[in-house]
Amino acid sequence: MENQVAGHDALINIPLDVKSAEDRLMRYLSIEGQSGQEKAIAEAIAEDLRSLGVPADAIRYDDVHKHIEVPTQTGNLYADLPGTKDGPRLLFSTHLDVVPVCAGAKPKREGGRIISEGNTGLGGDNRTGCAVLVTLVETLLKNKLSHPPITLLFTVREESGLQGSRHIKPADLKGAAMCFNVDGKLAAELITGAVGAESWEAHIKGKAAHAGVAPEKGISSTLVASIAISEVHKNGWFGKVAKPEGRGTSNVGIFGGKDNAAAGDATNVVTDYVYLKGETRSPDTKFAAAITGAYKDSLEAAVKQVRDADGSTAELTFDGRAQYPSFDLSEDDPAVKHAKRAAESIGLTPTTVFSNGGLDANWLVKHGVSTVTIGAGQYEIHTVNEYVELAEYALGCKMAVALATLHS
Repeated sequence: MENQVAGHDALINIPLDVKSAEDRLMRYLSIEGQSGQEKAIAEAIAEDLRSLGVPADAIRYDDVHKHIEVPTQTGNLYADLPGTKDGPRLLFSTHLDVVPVCAGAKPKREGGRIISEGNTGLGGDNRTGCAVLVTLVETLLKNKLSHPPITLLFTVREESGLQGSRHIKPADLKGAAMCFNVDGKLAAELITGAVGAESWEAHIKGKAAHAGVAPEKGISSTLVASIAISEVHKNGWFGKVAKPEGRGTSNVGIFGGKDNAAAGDATNVVTDYVYLKGETRSPDTKFAAAITGAYKDSLEAAVKQVRDADGSTAELTFDGRAQYPSFDLSEDDPAVKHAKRAAESIGLTPTTVFSNGGLDANWLVKHGVSTVTIGAGQYEIHTVNEYVELAEYALGCKMAVALATLHS
C-alpha cells in the first residue's frame, strides 16, 4: 500500500516529462519580454499550446493593453480547457514579463540549476510560471488525466504595477471558483496574502538664483525635498514603518529633475525643480494611505520652511494613488484548503505565508477569485545572481498537476 497523507488520500504519482519541462523552460528563458514587450513570449506560448492539442479557438487575448496608460504590445493571454469531469472551473495564472535587468539573458545549465551566462538577470521570475502552465497542459493531455474545466491566464505588465491583472474584466475568468498563481520560490510555500500598495509623486517648483552671488533670492527645491525626507525618517514613516495603528514600508525611489535628468542644472544655481516618486505598502490599505499622507504632510511643512528674501515659498504638487489592494485569505478558504491537500498528495508539507510584495493575486482576489500563489524554483529574483533550481521547478510542475486533478 502507498504511503498515506493528511485526509487519508494516497500519495499520487505525477507522470511528469521532466526533460520536456526543462527544455521548455530553457527556451522560454531565451525569449525577450520586459514589461510592455510581451508579444514574443505570448506568441511562443500560444504556439506551444496549439502544438499540444489546444484548439486555436480556445486561445484568446483580452484588450487590457488598450487601458494601460503606458505602451503595451498585447493583452493578457488565455487558454480554456474543457473539463473531462464535472467540477467548478479552476484558474491557473502567471505573468509573461520580466524585469529590465533580464534583458539579453542567455540561460545556461549548471548542475541542477539554470543560471544566466552573462551579467544579466535570468528571467526565472516569471518564465518558470509560464513553463509550468504549459507543462500542466502537456501532462493533462498527453496522459489523459481527469480534470474539471480549466482556464489559463498569462498576464502582461505584472512587474510594472500589476497592470495586466488590474484591468481584467471578471467575465474573462469564466466564473472560476478558485485560482492558483505560479510566481514564487517553493512549491509547498503557499502565499495566501499580500500587502497593498500606493504610489505617490511630488513636483516641487522653487526659484533659481545664482548660488554664489545671491542665493537668498532663490528657493531651493533640493532643500525642500531634503527637509521633508529627513522629517519623514525622523518621525518613523520611512523604510520599515511600525506604528500603534499599523505597519508597512515606504521608500523614495526617484529624486530627480525635468525629463528624467538630474535635479538642478549646475552647482552655482539654486535648484528650481525637484521631482520625487515613491511608494508605500501595508497589509492594511488604509494604513498604506496614511503613510502616503505622512509624506504629503512633511512636504507641505518643508515648503513653509524654505523662503527667499521676499518670503516666497516653493510650489508643491502632490499626487498619491492606490496601486493595488491588499488581501489575506483565511486558512478555511476553499482555495487554501485545496492547495494544502494538493501539496500533501505529492508528499510535500505545505506552509502558508504573507508576502510583502504585490502579486497578480492581489487583483484576482479583488476580481472575486480566491487565489493562492505557489512557487517553482525562482531564486535571487530581480538580480544578476538569479537562478532556477530545477528540482524545485519540477515540484512546481507536479504541484500544478496535483491542483488540477485532485478530487474536490
